[in-house]
Parts: sequence; C-alpha cells; structure tokens
Amino acid sequence: MDSRAARSESGDARSPTSDLNMALHECMAALDLFLNNKFSDALASLQAKTKDSMYHALTYATILEMQAMMTFDPQDILNAGNTMKEAQATCQKFRKKSTVADSINNLVHRQSLEHFTEEEIHAEICYAECLLQRAALTFLQDENMVSFIKGGIKVRNSYQTYRELDSLIQSPHYVKGENHLHFEGGVKLGVGAFNLTLSMFPARILRLLEFVGFSGNKEHGLLQLQEGASSYSFRSVLCTMLLLCYHTFMTFVLGTGKGNVEEAEKLLKPYLARYPKGAIFLFFAGRIETLKGNIDAAVNRYEECCEAQQYWKQFHHMCYWELMWCFTYKRQWKMAFFYADLLSKENTWSKATYIYMKAAYLSMFGPDDCSPFGDSEVELFRIVPSLKLKIAGKSLPTEKFAIRKARRYLSSNPIPLPVPPLEMMYIWNGYAVIGKCPNLTEGMLETLIEAEEALARSSATELLADDRCVIKLLKGLCLKHLGKISEAEDHFNYIYLNEKKIKYDHYLIPNALLELAILYLEQERREEAIKLLERAKQNYKNYSMETRTHFRIQAALHQAKSTPENGMHSGASAVS
Repeated sequence: MDSRAARSESGDARSPTSDLNMALHECMAALDLFLNNKFSDALASLQAKTKDSMYHALTYATILEMQAMMTFDPQDILNAGNTMKEAQATCQKFRKKSTVADSINNLVHRQSLEHFTEEEIHAEICYAECLLQRAALTFLQDENMVSFIKGGIKVRNSYQTYRELDSLIQSPHYVKGENHLHFEGGVKLGVGAFNLTLSMFPARILRLLEFVGFSGNKEHGLLQLQEGASSYSFRSVLCTMLLLCYHTFMTFVLGTGKGNVEEAEKLLKPYLARYPKGAIFLFFAGRIETLKGNIDAAVNRYEECCEAQQYWKQFHHMCYWELMWCFTYKRQWKMAFFYADLLSKENTWSKATYIYMKAAYLSMFGPDDCSPFGDSEVELFRIVPSLKLKIAGKSLPTEKFAIRKARRYLSSNPIPLPVPPLEMMYIWNGYAVIGKCPNLTEGMLETLIEAEEALARSSATELLADDRCVIKLLKGLCLKHLGKISEAEDHFNYIYLNEKKIKYDHYLIPNALLELAILYLEQERREEAIKLLERAKQNYKNYSMETRTHFRIQAALHQAKSTPENGMHSGASAVS
C-alpha cells in the first residue's frame, strides 16, 4: 500500500500540501542540527519517517552521503549507497502512476508534467536527486569512470528528469505550488550539478556520454548553482556545498587550479556567521586559507575544526590530510610525517598511500634527524604493495601510483626516490597552491635543487633519466610561479626531449606537455597551447594517473577555447 493510500485509509485529514510543508520544515530543522555538528540528533529526527516521507528519506540519505563524500571511508560509501537506494524506493511511492499504455505513448517519461500534482512533481525531483547522488557516489569509488558509464541508464534517467522539470519551470502553463521555491531549488541543483560536472569530463568520456544525449555547459552550471545557493530553499546549502567543493577542490585535483576562491569566500561567509563552530564550514574555511597561501591560518582552522566535534571522527581525518599537505608546503617534514602516521593508524581509505607518505617524509629527514618510533623508510616502502585495497572492485588511482613508485625498494639494493613527497604533491596539484606564495615556492625550489645536485653526485643508474625528469617537472613548476618563464619552459621541454630515456615514469611526458601548455596559455600563446594539449591527449596512454591527467587536459582545453568570462554574476548563499 503506498503512503497516500495509507493516509486516506487511516482517516488522516491532512492534505498532501500540508504533508509537504511539514516534511520540508522538519527536514530543514534536521539539516540545521547536522550543520551544528549534532549529527546523531539530525539522523534520529529523520529516521522514523524514512519509509513514509520522500523528503525525510532523501534528507537522511543525503546526510550519510555528505559524510561519505567528506571522509572517503569505504564503509560510509557503502552505507550511503544502500540508504540512497532505499530513499529512491520511498520516492517512487509518491510518483505519478502510469499505465503500460502511458509508458509506451510517453516513451518512459514524457507525460505532461503540467497535469502532475505538487506532491507528484516533488516526488520527481526527489527521485532524480536520489539517482544523481548515487551517480556521485559511483564516481567517488571509481575515478576512471567505468562504473559511472556502465550505470548510464540511471544517470540518463536523472538527467532527463531534470531537463524536463527545468522545461516545466519555463513553461507559461506552470502553476507554482505552495512549496515551489524548494522545487525550483531542486531543479537548479540538478541542472547545475549535471552541467558543471559533465563540462569537466575528459573528451573521450564525454563522447561516450554525448552519444546517449549528454552535454554540459560549465558557465550555465555555475549560474544555476549560484542561483540555487542564493535563494532560500531546502537545497540552498547543497548548492552552496557543491560550489565550495568545485572552487576549492575539483578545480585543483581535476583541473588547472583556476577555482574562484573569492566566490568561495562569499558563499561561505554567511554560513560561518550562522554556524561558527560548524565543522564542515570550518573545514572549507581552512581550505580557502590554504588556497590563499595563508598556511598558518589554514592550520589554525583545521585544528579548530577537529576541536569543534568529536562524534564524527572520520571528519578529523580530512583535516589531518589537509594538515599533512600544509606542513609539506612549509617543508616541515616531521609534522607532515606525524599526520601521515595518524592517518595510517586511524583511517581506512588507503593504508598504502598513508604508509607511502610516511616513508616519503622519512626520506626527506636530514642526517641529524631522529626517525620517529624507529621507522625505516626502506621497510615502509617495501610493505606498500602488500596494502593494496579495492573499493567496488577498483583500485584507487593514488594508491596505484604509490605502489608503482614503491616497487623500486623491493630489490636488495634499492635506488632511492629523489623527492617522493614533492612528487605526490604534484599529483594533488599542490604547486598551484604554493604558487601564490613566493617564499614557499622559493623554499621548494631550493629543496629540488639540492636533490638535483645529490643526484648528479651519485652513481648513474638505470633510473637516472626518470629521476632527473621528475625533478625537472617540479622545478619547472616552481620556476613558472616565480616568473622565470624561459627557464620553466626549458625544464618542461627537457622531459619531452628525453622521452625515449624514461624507463618507468611515462606519466611525466604528457604532464610536461600539459604544464608547458598551461604556461603558454598564461602568455596568450593559445594556438601553441592547444597543439600541445592535443598531443598530450592523443599520443599517450596506459600511464599513472591517466584519468586525472585527462581531466586536467580537458580543463586546460576549456580555458584555451573559451573567451574570458564576462560578468558572470556572483551570488552569495542564502541562510535564514
């Protein structure tokens, strides 16, 4: 029996509209608890109605999804996926019932939405949101997108629903219901998320998706999310969080580091004012300070975030990860080691990566530095391959990279990696972060020059070309950010010219071409940049971190082929 029938038989006199009003009111109150670090209270306030109310089901699952997104914990990801599937089933109860004839005539979903009740329209938006969030979890598990494409029918159904609901809002026949702001906020969230995300996909994946009717427009996506964030609705905070993730993480990890930090600050400001101890907002405040180059202020924010709540321990681990990088930027290897060690003991996302980073930091210790707990960098590197983990049947790209790099320590007389933490820092686009701070960049360049000199003094090995090219790539980035353009160009070209000598680190060549192209873009040498990007995209495959490199190539091509953004309006988020 569906929820509406049960309501009728029990003699409940409330209308569907009053049910919607009450559900939205209760769910926004639960979100408020969640943002105030009262995580268990938020979930407890929702749980009893998750089988009977689409908004309670969706909100409960969304809170678990946010937790999974922030912690990357495999168990959190699994729980969120299962709960979102259950929420989808609850939303299905409230959708308009179709006969077989209707389904055939309307080709699955082309019913006239103008004939839906307000409750049925909200059921459509909630159902689409469940599908969208399940797709997001799939991507979190598999950066290579294989599972995402295999699940294309779910993604397409969600995409098509959002497109049709967006058309409904534009229709002159659309009659606004009492809760239309919440409905329209949901449409903006979905349309914005799809456009923004699809615009970031590498061309080869985008071609597969466009084959079944997908397309994405970055500017339209940003605009929809900004409008959703600036209106007062149930989805305002979700639009805001997606924009914060985009500007502070996605544009760095999967892009060229061109996030709009000023926009992120505007979005965050009202939420920090309302939730001054809100862990999620303190975390983003720390990330923003990092991107502005205020590393000490960032460290303070992350420490404040850890102190703000003790219930959600996995969230501390996100702060530890960021603190590890903050101390890497400052070349404080012992403090960076301390946080890598904490993560290796407390967090389950990737033991291999954490142990690799512990060994990497130990390798940077000076001869007079004591090794904490008697750890040996060689022994730590040797156990990395045995810690390989699969999530949803897939290995994490960062973990694969760490294992490949650590394999050289398996021999009885290993050849040490020259600057392993600085190389991993590149994988996470850390040079785009320190590039705003000449003193940090100069310090990093000094360390790289010392490593280069040490390499020149040591005996030649079969890995000499690989190690030289790693240092050349990282030095080139530092030189670029310090304005030494000609020297940077020479360093990137050196890698391309020595391509045939590289034995294992084949990822260096397409990435050197990518960095040279970005340098050319900054000099307005657009045509040369595009040629290099196309060469990097077309001529190399089966190398470490390939998908992430393709995401960055796509971001650089978008930058190269688009005109400067003119007057995209900046919307501050709405809080009551």
